[in-house]
Amino acid sequence: MSKITRQGSNAILSTSVEYHNFVFLAGITADDLSKDITGQTREVIAKIDAALEANGTDKTRLLNAQIGVKHITDRDAMNKVWVEWLGDAGRPARACVEANMADPRHLVEIMVNACR
Repeated sequence: MSKITRQGSNAILSTSVEYHNFVFLAGITADDLSKDITGQTREVIAKIDAALEANGTDKTRLLNAQIGVKHITDRDAMNKVWVEWLGDAGRPARACVEANMADPRHLVEIMVNACR
């Protein structure tokens, strides 16, 4: 059997799972919920960078992204930060939907998969 490596596991989820050099991150949200969509998105992508690095990869190896925004009208502001962050890195397959969040102060949640 192939090895599955899990990090940050609790009773509900693992913050990351690695299998056959594929890295799956759980949905990531901001900690500072007083920030607007731009601030929360910046915080989330910084946390994604750190999580990818902890798993031996980076944003240039993204395969797909699933993004939930509390208000779809915030999509353009979130996309501005997203595009700035990606730079010339390859663009992942992506979905962006309006979503009710577990905490109504969360404005964005992003889940990505990458390879190493």
